[in-house]
Amino acid sequence: MAQPFVLPDFYMPYPARLNPHVEAARAHTRDWARGMGMLEGSGVWEESDLEAHDYALLCAYTHPDCDADALSLVTDWYVWVFFFDDHFLEIFKRSQDREGGKAYLDRLPAFMPMDLSEPVPEPTNPVEAGLADLWRRTVPGMSPAWRARFTESTKNLLNESMWELSNINEGRISNPVEYIEMRRKVGGAPWSAGLVEYAAGAEVPDAVAHSRQLRVLTDTFADAVHLRNDLFSYQREVEDEGELSNGVLVLETFLGCTTQEAAEAVNDLLTSRLHQFENTAITEVPGLCLEKRLDPLECAAIAAYVKGLQDWQSGGQEWHMRSSRYMNEGAVGPRSMFSGVLGTSALDITTLFGRQATARLRSLTHVPHQRVGASLLPEFDLPFPLTLSPHHQDALDKSVAWAERMGLLGEIWDGPMLRGYDFALCSAGLDPDATAEELELSAEWLTWGTYGDDYYPMIFGRNRNLIGAKLNHDRLLTCMPVDDPAAATAVAVSPMERSLADLWRRTAEPMSLDARHQLRRSIETMLESWLWELHNQAQHRVPDPVDYLEMRRITFGSDMTMLLSKLRHEGQLPAELLTSGTLRSLEYAAQDYACLINDLFSYQKEIEVEGEVHNAVLVVQTFFGCDYPSAVAIVDDLMKGRMRQFLHMKEHALPLLCDDFDLDTAGRAALDTYVREIEDWLAGILNWHRSIRRYEEGDVHSGAGTTLLGAPTGLGTTAARVATLLAR
Repeated sequence: MAQPFVLPDFYMPYPARLNPHVEAARAHTRDWARGMGMLEGSGVWEESDLEAHDYALLCAYTHPDCDADALSLVTDWYVWVFFFDDHFLEIFKRSQDREGGKAYLDRLPAFMPMDLSEPVPEPTNPVEAGLADLWRRTVPGMSPAWRARFTESTKNLLNESMWELSNINEGRISNPVEYIEMRRKVGGAPWSAGLVEYAAGAEVPDAVAHSRQLRVLTDTFADAVHLRNDLFSYQREVEDEGELSNGVLVLETFLGCTTQEAAEAVNDLLTSRLHQFENTAITEVPGLCLEKRLDPLECAAIAAYVKGLQDWQSGGQEWHMRSSRYMNEGAVGPRSMFSGVLGTSALDITTLFGRQATARLRSLTHVPHQRVGASLLPEFDLPFPLTLSPHHQDALDKSVAWAERMGLLGEIWDGPMLRGYDFALCSAGLDPDATAEELELSAEWLTWGTYGDDYYPMIFGRNRNLIGAKLNHDRLLTCMPVDDPAAATAVAVSPMERSLADLWRRTAEPMSLDARHQLRRSIETMLESWLWELHNQAQHRVPDPVDYLEMRRITFGSDMTMLLSKLRHEGQLPAELLTSGTLRSLEYAAQDYACLINDLFSYQKEIEVEGEVHNAVLVVQTFFGCDYPSAVAIVDDLMKGRMRQFLHMKEHALPLLCDDFDLDTAGRAALDTYVREIEDWLAGILNWHRSIRRYEEGDVHSGAGTTLLGAPTGLGTTAARVATLLAR
């Protein structure tokens, strides 16, 4: 069968190496798979299938330095996960048996007890038998923290198979953002990262395991692994199995392009994720080690973990080029002058130049303050009606007076400027049913958040003072004591600290202790995102598109404002439901839509006046190498896709979620109310952007004393930069 596209040139700067114990692993895993019932008689594999797929070769390439025992155990894990994937396909995907698939998946976590002394059920199929055996052999050598992380990634890998099954049932191809997020869970690369820790003897210290920097390493690793697999498996998955969850198919549908063009775009995204991995590992992880005061052994473990992830990338590509499981005709080319010196065919020095190098160059050479003209705005197809609180004017007056009392006016903002921003109007749309007191508090949170986001780039970004920003960050954290919110005011000194302490006391005191912890973490995450923006600004680097969209939700303040709404329903809905992947997917779709609204409206002010690098339209221009109107069209398509996803989740996924949690009438009503609050949130944000005069061409170039040049561009975006000070 002819290949549907020519495989692109892959960016791979790390040489692939082969573990010398590969033959021992082949022999061991063949016997193990037969003993678990995965071969003859399973209805899924014969021994010839296992031999052809050669998972021992995969593991020997991806874990080149571990000993024979570790390699055999890791190989067994991969045999198990690939068998699970094919077993689930044959039994449930082909028959589209969602109910049976859910019952099958619900049993599997019982075979992964945190305490090995706990009994496990009697296995009823090869997947259960294999998981029970592997868990027993693996976890004794790892810490409880690793066990918890690996259990979570294994559950994600198993449970999110239901997402793929649901998409097949509905004949639905996901949008690119949804696909990337869900593929991380379904594809299992975060699970693979856990096995890298085991095989490399490089368990990540718990002090940094949940940090943003380590999460980015894991996410970029996962995305690159999955996108590469999508390129090699397109023919088998899409043409043979009817699979809809493939990155090439997703981009082919989203961009309306040929399969070859989609394959090149997937490879460009793969390259971008590898570049992001390298940037984070080199420019951020060493600082994290210093900040957390890790000892030399812990630092060495992180270095070995990073190297292990790199080995997986190069080894995984080498295996894909050789495995009969995939489309790889012509993938292994003739020997070059580097063969046998630097490694195998996974390292092709020619791919360090050309298209890959051009993409990296574009991200670092954006020329600021280019004349771009008035912001181009599409027709926003938001289907939710706007309702405004009657307390809008009262909240505006009180929030401006509050800002003056806190000392927020003078250095960056003045009274007329803040009144022109009218955060109360935004709050009035976000929460039209709020009491007068609640609306005032909401407007003041928006005031504080935008002031801080203006303050950081103006005070710290202009001078590249990342140390000063980190010290300010640490001071702000002391203003949010969880046990005694009233004590916050005692430590506050600067206007930012005093205003945060005041808001924290008034908001957190009525909350439960758990709710306070959640709120504090959401604010801390937003503060960390401002440091991320400064880090990019210091490098003059246009962010990677995936990294940008995921961080934009945080810099925009989306998680914090949605959390405040969600906490109102504390006790009305199960905590597991509120943190479920289904509800998070719905929330992320709404957040992305809102963030992209802001980026479209603020493009001229941010790009032409402020010299900003954090704008989705610019990110798209940089990634695709396209012009402004083309980038706007792509962003508009993405917004439409995210809105379709929101509506799809609301209409199809949430009813299933209610059934899964067996919600009663009151619970379903509470969930419906929360979803309507998200719809109000979106309608209020769009109305705010349309109502405030600051985005038109005349506004952004006028003096800040008479217009809104210094107005913030959103709920958590940058504004009022050096240009504002000069204009004033």
